[in-house]
Amino acid sequence: MINKLVAAALAALGTTPVLAAVAAGGIDAWINRQVEPIATWLGSAIFARACIGEPGFALSAACAEGQTGIPLIVVWLMMGGVITTLYFRFINFRGFAQGFRLMRGDYAEPSGPGEVTHFQALTSAISGTVGLGNIAGVAVAITIGGPGATFWMIVAGLLGMTTKFAECTLGVKYRRENPDGSVSGGPMYYLSRGIAAEYPRLAGFGKGLAVLFAVCAMLGAIGAGSMYQANQAFSQFHKITGGEAGPLEGMGWAFGLGIAVLAGLVVIGGITRIGRVTEKLIPSMILLYLGGCAAVLALHFDQIPAAAALIVTSAFDNEAVAGGIIGALIVGFQRAAFSNEAGLGSAAIAHAAVKTRHPTTEGLVALWEPFIDTVIICTATALMVVVTGAYLQQGLEGVQITSTAFATVGAWFPFVLTLAVFLFAFSTMLTWAYYGAKAATYLTGENKAVLYGFKLFYLSMAVVACTMDLSQLIHLSDGLIFLMAIPNLIGVYLLMPVVRREVDGYFAKLRSGEIRPTRV
Repeated sequence: MINKLVAAALAALGTTPVLAAVAAGGIDAWINRQVEPIATWLGSAIFARACIGEPGFALSAACAEGQTGIPLIVVWLMMGGVITTLYFRFINFRGFAQGFRLMRGDYAEPSGPGEVTHFQALTSAISGTVGLGNIAGVAVAITIGGPGATFWMIVAGLLGMTTKFAECTLGVKYRRENPDGSVSGGPMYYLSRGIAAEYPRLAGFGKGLAVLFAVCAMLGAIGAGSMYQANQAFSQFHKITGGEAGPLEGMGWAFGLGIAVLAGLVVIGGITRIGRVTEKLIPSMILLYLGGCAAVLALHFDQIPAAAALIVTSAFDNEAVAGGIIGALIVGFQRAAFSNEAGLGSAAIAHAAVKTRHPTTEGLVALWEPFIDTVIICTATALMVVVTGAYLQQGLEGVQITSTAFATVGAWFPFVLTLAVFLFAFSTMLTWAYYGAKAATYLTGENKAVLYGFKLFYLSMAVVACTMDLSQLIHLSDGLIFLMAIPNLIGVYLLMPVVRREVDGYFAKLRSGEIRPTRV
């Protein structure tokens, strides 16, 4: 109704082509038309593919029929997981238990430099990763790559644990303590400070990488943290309220305004307030969602063994989906990276705020992030989508597939998913606002006006996102967030010896008793 009134008012003004176009098609349609070419171009540029097969090898945005396309950025992330896992001698497994003890508070350092506890840092970072990529992204992966994509998502999650470990260790190692007691850290700082310290001749190169990362982080925050989350939350609310015949039709901008205002009440307070909110919100929303998944799986209990077998066999079935094994692998790795962000460097910004004197401790805590996000939550989503066959239904996309799976329990059950969707989207928006703001202030020297200006713009983009199509959002948000991996992993590779020294020194102190539990 409001949309029609605004359009009528614009039609009455009708003095410019822009106003006339808005009046003719409505605000939502006009915004959609403006963003579409940008989203399409960005997605094509970032996901340039190595096309293999007849008529031969080529690099292109789109591969010819009969060719398998491998996005080069996904190969870059896969390499990061494999190289760090081997270099750090499978720290993702051997450091897992110590990470849990740290997260539990056994080695807490209340007087250490920093702003939040290990648990708060973890939940803040998880709130940025456990979002609609776990609900909508997994459904997209299975629709495109078949059930076998789930297997490769799990593999990507296990490898990503080590990449995340390296990033977060470096984030604490090279963080900056500000005069007001706050902390600034993340790839911007280990790219500039770390590379300058270890390779003085590359100081300028490191500074350039840091600036590139900061710009990418700002754009990635807007695309993946604000726009994608708000869009998919609205999509689910739109569906359960009647779709095109319901009261939310054409009201995407109003829904976006509401979620932006709610998020703004938290993000203005920075990481301390975000940490206080997420330490209570994250465990509750994860249990709510996993409880919903468990209800669906319990209803289809007899089909679980067949679904699990299908996931494994499809991962190695060259005829299962377009592109065969490679197709399923690439889709699985791409969705896992979008979900857990390993290799992108984003989580190191939140983890850098932890109270600790030992950088390795937060790297060990960070091991749990991809495990919870991908190995547990994404797998639960995938198994539920496969056992119900929701991914085979035509005309559904993203979160609608997961909602259909929930509906097998009862017509009312998608309302549980709707609550989970909102909480996931809301929590992700909180943390990504912090990431983008820290990137913005890195570029401007902790300027407070820039800090609040970025947060305001970030929140306003949620309003725009609720008017857009999902296909465009996937191009736009994936492109923006994956850009961050290029400068970040270059820095991780250059600084891996630093991380190894930190790890060896920390475990030596544990063995000698120099570092002891502070809680028995």
